[in-house]
Amino acid sequence: MERTTPKMDTGNLATRVASALVFGLFFFSLLWFGDRPWAPWTFLAIMAGAILMGVREMTLMARVRGFNPSLTTGALVAWALLLHFFLATGNQDPLPLWLVLAGGILVIHLGALFFDPKLEEALPSQAITWLGALYMGLGLGFQLKLFMLQGSLPKTGSRLILALIIITWFGDTAAYFVGSYFGRRKLAPRVSPKKSWEGAFGNLGGNLLGAFLMKATVCSEWSLVDVLALGLLLGTVGQLGDLVESTWKRSAGVKDSNVGVGIPGHGGMLDRVDSLVFAAPVLYAYVHFVHGFN
Repeated sequence: MERTTPKMDTGNLATRVASALVFGLFFFSLLWFGDRPWAPWTFLAIMAGAILMGVREMTLMARVRGFNPSLTTGALVAWALLLHFFLATGNQDPLPLWLVLAGGILVIHLGALFFDPKLEEALPSQAITWLGALYMGLGLGFQLKLFMLQGSLPKTGSRLILALIIITWFGDTAAYFVGSYFGRRKLAPRVSPKKSWEGAFGNLGGNLLGAFLMKATVCSEWSLVDVLALGLLLGTVGQLGDLVESTWKRSAGVKDSNVGVGIPGHGGMLDRVDSLVFAAPVLYAYVHFVHGFN
């Protein structure tokens, strides 16, 4: 049977590894200081910057197709969602979700009414603005929510964010190597011809390996059921998130989401967070409903 994935690009691999080491060192340093008073504010600033980059990329991809979503209003609504997650602790909710959404309606639609020069594309443009705001605001907002959780272990939130990243990235890495060497059966040829079923199963294997590593190191309270459930759940939704973002790139006719400015060897911000955006809400739902975290 014909191979469906190309041979490994060693030059690109070296660039990917170098970039991953730089970002990994930065993130792990932040997580190590996760119990310091300034840590949540630092993580908030990082998520806010990532949101701006992600909404920008989605806006530029849409403009390739002639639509005109608003970067300004999309980023503002996404930041408001992020701030909602930051301020909502325990029974305190000074910026409720309904208020953020109501404000978003006014900002996005009235803003377009007065400032959009291409009102003939109003429906898709405003829909894409909402999509960018909700996708980045909720996806990264749940990561901020996880970071701020407190439990019986010190730096509970830092442990959960580390687990989220390691489980997801172990899966991505395993999929890359397994798919490069053994990939033959196409997973979703209309969306991403390079992805294979072999790579998808390799991804799940990497997710499980990452989950076992997290139990052995920073998440000692996890049971075997937790390890298996989280490895499979985060691995499955993470791959779905990757495919969803691939459909957007294919519809825009671009290879990477960065459309000009990106992360060396990793494409754009959307390329980096597509799996995490789907996996973070699932991890939060699991620890909330199964372990009672709020």
